[in-house]
Formats: sequence, structure tokens, C-alpha cells
Amino acid sequence: MKRFVTLALALISLVTLSALLASCDGGSENKVTIWTSGEDYKNAYYLEECRKKFPDYDIVLEYMNSSTIAAKVAEEGDKCSCDIIASEEYGYLYKCEDYLAVLDDFDYSVFLDELVPENHKFTPELKNGGCIILNTDVLKEKGLEAPKSYVDLLDPKFKGLVSMPNPNSSGTGYMFLRQLTNEWGEDEAFEYFDKLAENVLSFTSSGSGPVNALVGGEVAVGLGMTSQAVVEINEGAPLEIVFFEEGSPYSMYGNAVLKKSADRKCVMDVFNYLATDLCRGDNERYFPDQIFKDFAPTVDGFPTNIKYGDMKNDTLAEKERLGAKWTHE
Repeated sequence: MKRFVTLALALISLVTLSALLASCDGGSENKVTIWTSGEDYKNAYYLEECRKKFPDYDIVLEYMNSSTIAAKVAEEGDKCSCDIIASEEYGYLYKCEDYLAVLDDFDYSVFLDELVPENHKFTPELKNGGCIILNTDVLKEKGLEAPKSYVDLLDPKFKGLVSMPNPNSSGTGYMFLRQLTNEWGEDEAFEYFDKLAENVLSFTSSGSGPVNALVGGEVAVGLGMTSQAVVEINEGAPLEIVFFEEGSPYSMYGNAVLKKSADRKCVMDVFNYLATDLCRGDNERYFPDQIFKDFAPTVDGFPTNIKYGDMKNDTLAEKERLGAKWTHE
């Protein structure tokens, strides 16, 4: 009887060990799900490189806008299917920080000190700057002069020819609202956007929406991301980047691991690769504003000596307050 019990226990232990080994090295448990608000070109780069680096892992990358990622994590918590959050704006990462793992083993010393979050629950990925983007072909077709200020965009001649991301769903949209609130005062900024709405074809749900509309020839002017505009210009799109007197708004984006997934080897393998090697590749290819201490890349066609705007008080509480006001008004 004793021999039988010993054999049974040995078999149970073997099955348990096999299940644990399979969790990241084979079987159905090697799946790593990444939620990202990044652009298509960057998402393709991340996914291709991750799958080449880890061919035995089932890596899935799902796009959602910034606010949706934060809302789903905050609502679903440990039950959400996400393992890694990529390219998410800092404010939204703070919104769901209760469900994020503390990354004490990660080497934060490689990043510029001022970009590192105190809670060590996410890593810096990029500085996302905004600009005014013009489709020169559409301007010519409509007989319009290029706007030189935000006020110029209120001219009825631009009716239906402007695109901007919705600040409630897009970190890119919010950074324009945040900047003009700081530069002009809250009342004046909201009054301006109320007037601008008369000329806006659509407030897009994602930050990439305006550039997509510009490339498609749907609008003449977009409030969008500098990096995305550069990519399209380098591919031959008839776009031009300009900065108004207030300068470029910007947001910081980062990467994080869900607390529920931090004990899985496959998840941490993918995260550490994404947050270091691929982050440098992203910095070199698309977002050249310096985030690493030892790495200051340049990108063909990317504007230099950019004047960045006033982004003070860019907190989660302010994001939620201004977002609620935007919805109400």
C-alpha cells in the first residue's frame, strides 16, 4: 500500500511539473497578449520582432485606443486577457496602476532619470509630440493658404477640412487640450475648441485618425502626431509639418506588465525584450526624442530644435476633470 501511495504521489508531481513547464515553453499556456495604443507601422514592427525572437511563444498584439485600454484593465482587473500593456500614455497607466506589477528587477538606470515613474510600475517608451499637419494638395485644390495660427483654423473656409482626436479617447487629443489650457487659460481654450468644432470633420477616436484622414485626402489640416506624419511624408504623402506659436504639445508613453501575469516566464521574456531592445528600435525608427541616457537617435525628415509647449499639471486627476468637462460641453 505504501508503495502504491508513493507511486501515485510521484505521478501527481510529474503531471504538475509538466503543466508548469508547459505554461511558457509549449502547449496552450505559452500565449502572451499585448494591448497597445501604438500606430499600425509600429505595432507591425513590434509583433514581427517579438515573434522572431520567441518563435515558441504564441504572441498576440491587440490595438485599442488609450482610454479603452485603461478602462478595460480598471474594470476587468485580474480577469482581463491582457498580459502586457504597450505604448500607453502615462496618465492612463496611473489610472490602472493597482493591477500593474512592480518592476523592481528592471534596470531603470538606462533611462533619463526625469522620465522614470516613482512607482516603478511601467517603463518609459517614447515622448510623443504633436504638430499641425497640412495636406498641401488639398489646400491647393481648395485654394486655401496654409494656416499660421490656431485662430486661422476657425475661418469658415476650413469647414469640414480639419481633423482632431477626441481628448476623451486619445492621449494625442488630450495633449492638445492640455497645452492650450495651460497656454491660454481653461475658459479660453474650451471656447476655442467649441468654435473649432464647427470646422472639424470628425473628432477621431484614436491619435492616428487625423493623419489617416490627411493621407486619404479627406481633410486639409490635422492635429496629430509628429512621428506619424514623418512616416507618411517619407513614404511620399503630400504632407507638411508646421508648429504654431505655442509650440508642440507632448505626452509620455510607457510599457507595463499586469500583476497577474508577472510570474510567467514567457510574459517577462517578451516584456523585457519589448521594453529594452524594441524600445530602442522604436526610438531610432519613429520617435527620436531622447529617452535613453546613452542613445540620442535621429530620424530622416524629423523636425529638429522643436519648441515644446507648456504641459504642466498633466496629472490623472486633471485628465479626468478636463475629460468630463469636454463631454459635458
